[in-house]
Amino acid sequence: MNHQEIIDTTVAFVKQELQDAEGGHDWWHIERVWHTARSIAAKEKADMLIVELGALLHDIADSKFHDGDENIGPAKATAFMQSIRLPDEVIAHIVNIIRHISFKGGNNEKVFHSPELAVVQDADRLDAIGAIGIARAFNYGGFKNRAIYDPAIQPNLQMTREEYKKNTAPTINHFYEKLLLLKDRMNTATGKEMAEERHTYMEGFLGQFYKEINI
Repeated sequence: MNHQEIIDTTVAFVKQELQDAEGGHDWWHIERVWHTARSIAAKEKADMLIVELGALLHDIADSKFHDGDENIGPAKATAFMQSIRLPDEVIAHIVNIIRHISFKGGNNEKVFHSPELAVVQDADRLDAIGAIGIARAFNYGGFKNRAIYDPAIQPNLQMTREEYKKNTAPTINHFYEKLLLLKDRMNTATGKEMAEERHTYMEGFLGQFYKEINI
């Protein structure tokens, strides 16, 4: 298979796997991350095949929807990549991207680094902020039947990885526990630049939200 055939086959596989996914983690999320990752990769000179595969497969089985099991995604991705006979070193790299892309509370030591992970992680984080990030946050909060806002429940910025995974706080808290932190955790110069406008938009949204709450 050439590059384009690999990507086309992967797109078809991901669309099939995510056809019933929650709206914030569906094919359209993958497509946005994929396109953004390609744009960043072109400027950051990362390996485009690794970036595209990493972006397309990064949420193939998000642990949030599989009782916290972080092995299902890597296993599904590995089986698929083996089925289309990708080299072992490519498969290993993509699996490392899938395992290390998530925020998971943000208080974790990084144990894997690559320019391609940096690109895909930035693209994924960009989709978690700005107007799309706001829409995804409230969509997921509704999916989990969480409160929108409760002034009695304060954001917790010191959560462990396990506490973050089990967190059931109101969606507004998620802005402080994750979304507003992402601008300063971008890896690439391109990602940092793209995050600025989206971060400012979220601050404006929160300002308007509190203004309406306090009428």
